[in-house]
Amino acid sequence: HDLRVRVKRTSQTSQTRLLKMLRSILAPRDHGGIKTKVELASRLRVALWQSQRLLSTDLRSVVAEKIPAQQERLKAIKKNHGSKVIGEVNVGMCIGGMRGIKGMLWETSLLDPEDGIRFRGYTIPECQKELPAAIPGGEPLPEGMLWLLMTGELPTQEQVAQLSVDLRKRSALPPHVAKVLDAMPTDAHPMTQFTQAILALQTNSEFAAAYTRGIHKSEYWKPYFEDSMDLIAKLPAIASLIYRRTYHGGDLIPADPTLDWAGNLSHMMGFNTTGAMELMRLYQTIHSDHEGGNVSAHTTHLVGSALSDPYLSFAAGMTGLAGPLHGLANQEVLLWINNVKEVLGESPTKEALTDFVWDTLKNGKVVPGYGHAVLRLTDPRYTCQRQFALKHLPDDPMFKLVSLLYEVVPEVLKQTGKVKNPWPNVDAHSGVLLQHYGISEANFYTVLFGVSRCLGVLSQGVWDRALGLPIERPKSVTMSVLEDMCKE
Repeated sequence: HDLRVRVKRTSQTSQTRLLKMLRSILAPRDHGGIKTKVELASRLRVALWQSQRLLSTDLRSVVAEKIPAQQERLKAIKKNHGSKVIGEVNVGMCIGGMRGIKGMLWETSLLDPEDGIRFRGYTIPECQKELPAAIPGGEPLPEGMLWLLMTGELPTQEQVAQLSVDLRKRSALPPHVAKVLDAMPTDAHPMTQFTQAILALQTNSEFAAAYTRGIHKSEYWKPYFEDSMDLIAKLPAIASLIYRRTYHGGDLIPADPTLDWAGNLSHMMGFNTTGAMELMRLYQTIHSDHEGGNVSAHTTHLVGSALSDPYLSFAAGMTGLAGPLHGLANQEVLLWINNVKEVLGESPTKEALTDFVWDTLKNGKVVPGYGHAVLRLTDPRYTCQRQFALKHLPDDPMFKLVSLLYEVVPEVLKQTGKVKNPWPNVDAHSGVLLQHYGISEANFYTVLFGVSRCLGVLSQGVWDRALGLPIERPKSVTMSVLEDMCKE
């Protein structure tokens, strides 16, 4: 009866998932079905517990249920395979930014050279199909991505709706945050303001307070989770406050209590069209995580390994994201495309654009937005943005120019013989989409990137504390040491 009631109370999508789970438990195929009442009763109890877990809308309790099994899994890996060699390090890796060295545990995502990023095993097209959306056939809600990254499970519509409610309850900014920003010049770079505002929130850290009081290390993850959720909830308000004070004279727009996390970010910035909100949902979802080796993710993880709280860790990561070689890339792409338009006009020929790209390379410059350290095909994040543009803005002149670049640049880069991956990455498209909906301030784009990145790095931070990962301490060497090792 309880199971029947639970099925009836869920949405159609949730019913499908629940019934599939129930069939696997109550209609086993492995040994000819259930043969005794005792076995039936046992399986009914399992089904009841599993349905309760599947339908729980409390994210923290779902995470808590998963922690013991993952702790045992990590212990088994360490005990049984602790001495297993998983790679080698050569001199090129040592002096080349440690690129390719396998030296970090990162559960929330994995970057595949062929498929692109996988969030807990799911590709971007799969996430677009499976994660709940705000409107029928629309883009996935970032709250769904947060649930997936935290738990490893695709959420139901009900779970995402409750998560939106929880984030709204946590979203109000303490008064002193605005005062900190008001003490800064309005022409300070938005990322400088963003980092300062995050640091200002640290005064309310539950993790820092719990550690000062004295808390067992097995409990670290709980206040870390609360801090992470509070920070995630407040970032749209921080970002919109910075945007409005920097570009619109401090004319603030209050949050809409009916909107989701990303929808409210768009609304508070001043962009209320369906298209703008859908783009913000897509943008925040696809930028949420990109495994652990990139500068912002690695920095957040590194600082967190010292048991710095989520505010300090994430602020450190954002100073890395502000670097020209990391988060400023989409800004540089837009500036380069605008330069193309100034020189060649809005609708250049393919031949003229090809010559322009060659001139860029011959002058010792790169074509921003093309190539990737790991990927060897077109970035799926680029592809889904292109599909969004084809659906919502197919006649936009800048989109047409981006499409023509897609035809030209890879062929030119292939001909140089020096580029392993000539295909576009996520940055080659995002700026043009934002500009179409009126978000034309390129200096602000990295803040939007930073808001999205919180979903992945803070989810991983919770698991870092739950799994008891140690402080990070790689070994460094001098050039003399390298020279001596090479003599051997």
